[in-house]
Amino acid sequence: MNAQCYTREIDPPEGRWKCRMLSMALRLLVKSGHGLNIDIRKLRKQFERLDGQAPKAFPTDVQRTAVNCNGVAAQWLTPNHCRQERVVLYIHGGAFVAYTPEVYAAMVAGWCQPLKARALMVDYRLAPEHPFPTALDEAFKAYHWLLEQGHKADNIVIAGDSAGGNLVLALLQRLRDERQPLPSCAVLLSPFLDFTLSGASALGNARHDPIFTLAFAIGIRGFYAPAELHGQAAVSPLFGSFAGLPPLLFQVGSTEMLLDDSVRAAAKASAAGVPVQLEIWKRLPHVFQMIAALPQALAAQRHIVSFVNRYTDWDG
Repeated sequence: MNAQCYTREIDPPEGRWKCRMLSMALRLLVKSGHGLNIDIRKLRKQFERLDGQAPKAFPTDVQRTAVNCNGVAAQWLTPNHCRQERVVLYIHGGAFVAYTPEVYAAMVAGWCQPLKARALMVDYRLAPEHPFPTALDEAFKAYHWLLEQGHKADNIVIAGDSAGGNLVLALLQRLRDERQPLPSCAVLLSPFLDFTLSGASALGNARHDPIFTLAFAIGIRGFYAPAELHGQAAVSPLFGSFAGLPPLLFQVGSTEMLLDDSVRAAAKASAAGVPVQLEIWKRLPHVFQMIAALPQALAAQRHIVSFVNRYTDWDG
């Protein structure tokens, strides 16, 4: 039985000029260098430079602590006045090959404070040195570590962006298939869910996307999984079953090549009876939520907090 798919196209007037300037800068500094022949060292240097631009004023009331989750590296973000039982398990993006911990910590800390929750940020081992299924296995181990620590599944929210959004959905499907307790809900920011690149936006938005090129998407996917696996649900969770999954929130930009990954996933979730909310943000780039200077990033954060509170008892 179908569940309601609540779809919103969001075009707030605040910060439009910042979006235009940002898109121009991304085209010049990022997209222009995204070709088919990807040099991993250069790409990781690019991510390092991005990480160096993280907000310097990290919240003083949020403590950061390294932790080992059954062999998986991770970091706790703990606001001073949080409820210890509330946990956001965050799985980062970075095309499966890179990590920007400072940028992610700044973004996720902004969620933790209004939710009065802790966040466990998973630092899974990266491709191509550690290809599929390493990242998915380590996300699975981190989730089970939380359960072993006494956290109840309905007090856990799973979230991720881009490649991390892929891992979020693949993890949910694996947990369901193995009859494991599922989290209360999940948040997916611009998830990369289809390694076959069969969505219309992969071509239709290729010219408009300020970050990605089709050549880059084709090149990067091979670092994570070989071509013969690209159609399998564990690699392309769009093709998996959505039945029995917890409520899902998708946020994606209207000009992204990955737009249809979210649109099709939301439709499949709704058809499977899963409560789903799809937000399409006009002319905003891939994972714009990380860019604290954008008013839209703060608005998206408020929507995330509202969604989480709706499907947990965390409101208060």
